Amino acid sequence: MKIDVFSHILPRSYYDMIMKLDPRGRDMTSQIRGVSALVDIDERFRAMDQFHEYTQIISLVTPPIESYGSLATDMARLANDGMAELVSRFPERFPGFVASLPMNDPDGLLIEARRAVNELGAVGVQVFTNVSGHALDRPETMALFDMMAELDRPIWLHPVRGADFSDYQKEPKSRYEVWWAFGWPYETSVAMAHLVFSGLFDRHPGIKIITHHMGGIVPYLEGKVGAGFDYLGTRTTDEDYKSLLKKLQKRPIDYFRMFYADTALFGARAATLCGLDFFGVSHTLFGTDAPFGPEGKWGYTKWTIDILDNLDITPKEREEIYEGNIKRLIGLP
Repeated sequence: MKIDVFSHILPRSYYDMIMKLDPRGRDMTSQIRGVSALVDIDERFRAMDQFHEYTQIISLVTPPIESYGSLATDMARLANDGMAELVSRFPERFPGFVASLPMNDPDGLLIEARRAVNELGAVGVQVFTNVSGHALDRPETMALFDMMAELDRPIWLHPVRGADFSDYQKEPKSRYEVWWAFGWPYETSVAMAHLVFSGLFDRHPGIKIITHHMGGIVPYLEGKVGAGFDYLGTRTTDEDYKSLLKKLQKRPIDYFRMFYADTALFGARAATLCGLDFFGVSHTLFGTDAPFGPEGKWGYTKWTIDILDNLDITPKEREEIYEGNIKRLIGLP
């Protein structure tokens, strides 16, 4: 069986609310209108049928729920109820869903996370790499990571950044959609670094965090992440990072390897090999970013499967990536 751990969907009731709140479909919301399989279940199933024994762990797509401000808490409940209904109706297609949270509501996000897991059966929760421009390692957000470690459920880490995040200090916005192409992998890597240096993995060595798109740029920058962070503090004079480094129980790079990573790399074989070498088979999960991509919007899924089926790995290792690892993480029979 192939279990796609990072596959996006929009429950109809949630989609209708988005269209009501943002009828023009600006920026990140604009992509939703062009991908009907996000909402049209019949079309989605027809596309899924082209892949042998293919199922999906479903999660929402961008924009983050907190972008809806004071409506975020109600939107999260609406979305999670809709996701739970889809899993209940189509368990053979969707073996689980990932809950979404109002990350701008410190109390509400904890309540909704516990409700989604304990009452709705969510297999984990999705957070984005920043909360309306704030880092994830703030106390009000770290409480969620503590809770998920307690519940023993994974956290799906999805990158987000908009055109309003400029590429240069002197420019008002990012151009050429650089905010997406290069900004999102960078966002993932920065979020991972903040979690590492917050001491999260020392407090919760068994915590499970699944990074989208194979851990951003971390595997490619293994040298800097390794030897470079071993000398943390030697380039900084206004903060005492050397003391922080001494408090960590492991080398920084060892914590980065504790993350999990999916294979949603848009058909890039070399990047897949790089990520697999960095994270190892046991921390690599099959993910495709469905239903996005060329070739009828399912090209990324097809290309990813082609790459994995032709990698020079053992059948057992391939099985672990396709299904074994995620079954172990979420306790799926």
